[in-house]
Amino acid sequence: MSIERAIMAFAGFMVLLSIALTVWINDNFIWLTVFVGANLFQSAYTGFCPAAIIMRKFGFKSEAQLATANKN
Repeated sequence: MSIERAIMAFAGFMVLLSIALTVWINDNFIWLTVFVGANLFQSAYTGFCPAAIIMRKFGFKSEAQLATANKN
């Protein structure tokens, strides 16, 4: 899985988790959804994504890196 797809999956999971926590635990968990959305928005413009940095350390590769590796 590429890092781009992993980030989308992680963000989607975090939104669903925060909604579930908001419904079943405490209304203030809605702020987690706001944080995830704001982080996605700023990442689209700045290219800076803390989750991507962490995922790279776990060995995730970008789609470009995977495409280059598959050509060899």
